[in-house]
Amino acid sequence: MPSGASTGSREAVELRDGDPSRFGGKGVLKAVGNVNGPIREALMGQDARQQARIDEIMLALDGTPNKATLGANAILGVSLAVCRAAAKAADLPLYEYLGGPGATRLPVPHLNIMNGGVHARWQGADFQEFMIAPHGAPNFREALRWASEIYQALRSVLMEAHLEVGVGDEGGFAPKVSSNHAPLEFICKGIEKAGFKPGVEVGIALDPASSEFHKDGKYHLHAENRQLSSEEMVSYYEKLVRDFPIGLIEDGLAEDDWNGWTMLNAKLGHLIELVGDDIFCTNPAIIAEGIQKHIANAALIKLNQIGSVSETIQAIKLCGKNGWGAFVSHRSGETVDSFIADLTVGLDCGHLKTGAPARGERVEKYNQLMRIEHHLGSAATYAGAHCYVRPIRG
Repeated sequence: MPSGASTGSREAVELRDGDPSRFGGKGVLKAVGNVNGPIREALMGQDARQQARIDEIMLALDGTPNKATLGANAILGVSLAVCRAAAKAADLPLYEYLGGPGATRLPVPHLNIMNGGVHARWQGADFQEFMIAPHGAPNFREALRWASEIYQALRSVLMEAHLEVGVGDEGGFAPKVSSNHAPLEFICKGIEKAGFKPGVEVGIALDPASSEFHKDGKYHLHAENRQLSSEEMVSYYEKLVRDFPIGLIEDGLAEDDWNGWTMLNAKLGHLIELVGDDIFCTNPAIIAEGIQKHIANAALIKLNQIGSVSETIQAIKLCGKNGWGAFVSHRSGETVDSFIADLTVGLDCGHLKTGAPARGERVEKYNQLMRIEHHLGSAATYAGAHCYVRPIRG
């Protein structure tokens, strides 16, 4: 089970032991005990093909709204294992088991190639993730090649500027910069140096993770020594969208700033995809409220935020039914498990983010997507410019 560095307050509970003598208190013997004890006893003899029923049994056994008794890490681990077991029993690839014969579209990968905020220990930009989206590629395999070449080109651009090229939690470079637009300038230079056209072939996406720098009603941009109101923060994003080929902003405002989100959606929702992460936490009930209040136009999808396969699928389908995007995501503390790759294809989400093209826990998701594309053969399609709920601007 993965773990997040920046987490929303409404996320399902990740049960840790709290014993300072083991793994600094982060051990998971309690969660493992719940899997081998009460969860095992409740599920023995159940049919793995009945995913919704199995998840319901575990939710009832837990008895809390946020899975605090058994732990979302215990419940989700079993939920994923059951889903894989059913796919194997049906002799189907996981993506096809999840989505049926129509699951043929590969997503546009969003690769976090520059890090800031908590992912960079607050040493540079305030925004947590600066991503590239190779939406102009002809297929997924080429998209990943483009992204990898841009990643290496960006490294040389940063070195030429005498900046550090150490990486953050998700493999992106984490140099000390004095503004939040500086990484965007470097990324555009990297795209061009690799031989591609910013905006036309490769777009940019942001995850400011703004709850992390929102305090006392203000957004504290430490890199720029500024404090902005919600309205000023929206204006800040408007300028970035005018100046750079940004097609998606995730968590542009804090999880409790619902009025600010409404303003942001009114100003930019017709131009780009606005994704709620901490504000929704992959929770269908909260997403439904966001849809009703016109808070955004897309939701981030993280399995361990909500804690079961069934609830995750419900969240994705709710987005699709209401014309919203569903942006599948890894966590900063990842494992080599590749379930989200199959989930993205199976439920036709069109885009996912799972880090820079670096380190095994990130690359494995991309490898799995290439395996899926190879397995589909001529039936495979690529989401490309149609990956967002808003048309990509050139």
